Amino acid sequence: MSAHDNEDLIDYEEEEDVQLQETAAADAAAPADGANGDQKDDKKGSYVGIHSTGFRDFLLKPELLRAITDCGFEHPSEVQQATIPQAILGLDVLVQAKSGMGKTAVFVLSTLQQIDPVDGDVGVVVMCHTRELAYQIRNEYARFSKYMPNVRTHVVFGGTDAKVDSEIFKSKEKCPHIVVATPGRLNAYVRDKVVRLGAVKHFVLDECDKMLDAVDMRRDIQEIFRACPHGKQVMMFSATLSQEVRPICKKFMQNPLEIFVDDETKLTLHGLQQYYVKLQENEKNRKLNDLLDSLEFNQVVIFVKSVHRANELNRLLNECNFPSVQIHGSLPQPERIRRYKEFKDFEKRILVATDIFGRGIDIERVNIVVNYDMPDSPDSYLHRVGRAGRFGTTGLAITFASSGEDAEVMDKIQERFEVNIEEMPEEIDQRSKIGFLRFALICSVMSHKREEIIFKWMLFTVNRNVLVLPTELASQAGPGEHKERLGTYCALKCLTQTASRSIAGAEAADNDNRHAYESHVPSKEDVSRGQMNLYLDMTGGFRSLFPWADSQSMSAALHHRTASLYGC
Repeated sequence: MSAHDNEDLIDYEEEEDVQLQETAAADAAAPADGANGDQKDDKKGSYVGIHSTGFRDFLLKPELLRAITDCGFEHPSEVQQATIPQAILGLDVLVQAKSGMGKTAVFVLSTLQQIDPVDGDVGVVVMCHTRELAYQIRNEYARFSKYMPNVRTHVVFGGTDAKVDSEIFKSKEKCPHIVVATPGRLNAYVRDKVVRLGAVKHFVLDECDKMLDAVDMRRDIQEIFRACPHGKQVMMFSATLSQEVRPICKKFMQNPLEIFVDDETKLTLHGLQQYYVKLQENEKNRKLNDLLDSLEFNQVVIFVKSVHRANELNRLLNECNFPSVQIHGSLPQPERIRRYKEFKDFEKRILVATDIFGRGIDIERVNIVVNYDMPDSPDSYLHRVGRAGRFGTTGLAITFASSGEDAEVMDKIQERFEVNIEEMPEEIDQRSKIGFLRFALICSVMSHKREEIIFKWMLFTVNRNVLVLPTELASQAGPGEHKERLGTYCALKCLTQTASRSIAGAEAADNDNRHAYESHVPSKEDVSRGQMNLYLDMTGGFRSLFPWADSQSMSAALHHRTASLYGC
């Protein structure tokens, strides 16, 4: 591969953001844009979109609805309700919404809804600032286009084989209709005429503020933009859009629909517990060790400020019997992708990362973020802690403060987002602030006898916030057994006598009955009067012991059984 192909346009220094000093002056020279921006700002947050009760109300293609159902999604998030109905009409959109609320699905579904694939033509260009995020977006397209076999997607970033990419783009039968890329590599291909963008109809920037703030990346984006037709749809998304960046974004657009949160205080995630720990620098390792020992977590991300500290902390954690993996920009691209997949596939539960992992990466099992080193700004803090509590789930963020500078940043964070971050107490209640779930349902993959054992154990387990199945039960189930039967249970706030009745009924159940215990599920009345709190963390408890089980199928079964059992 030539040196030209290896342009380091993505692995710029993670710890140093290149700020555009000339931005304010350039934007001030564009009164038309400024006037429009002011007019829009007066109305920001007023657009509420269509109050849809489900994705079907968007009138999406049947293939998309089928894929959405397979993923276990039913109700769109607030940003999806506000944006998708307009985006599928081809409007330019500029969206700022908090992390973890489904911004990626907005442009994935909107472009798939509108795409009319033509062999040999690239119709959609999606750009982001890191390889890991590009890889993730490609996977999201694959997930939602699973019933659209004629739509091809390809990912392009620094380090991929230029010869292979060239063969793909020059073949009419293989040329992708959707390209997900980092700007540096894609612009190199455009300059070399490997990729032709004359048929592009949709131009998307994810984490647009990060890309437009970096001079080199912004230049690449502008050149790619000019290589596309004038009439294309432009969509831009981020969790943080400063007043300086917004006018820059709008210069790429024509009368965009702007969807912003009403105020910056709403950028913090609902249900996210946030604490700080005041300590000395030399006390961080011991405190982190104590936290990992005492907290119940599915997966945890630990953020540090430099590559060297990531290497050293990862080594220390492994020496202390905390198997972890690290990701930073100095790693070769194949190794970064391998480690990212390893963490996403739940092969590792602890990740040490620099801020390269702080934006856009969506891993549903992460429920704890530790800022081992204080972020350098409130924006960086927001993106970091957004890794926990994705899409409305509950998460925990713990930040170490070891200096006066750290205390100043913490004050800025609290002032910016109008949030009170308290010092971490001796014990943390990790239950959801909205209360226990109305039910805890487990879809198991075990034989009838093992179902009975687990059912008994569930009903008699009390005073636990998170229910984790005993390891010995996991050893009794093999990967092939999930094809043999599916057991479904439900237990929530049961009275002791309800549990006893359920167990008695279970023991008398016919072994050949596939759903032998469904008639013994506690009623709504039992639930409302219940005194036993059973809370099952499916992702952390069940899935960690049975990683070979299909999580999407479990999610779909969970929703289906909830609706049929309780009519909700």
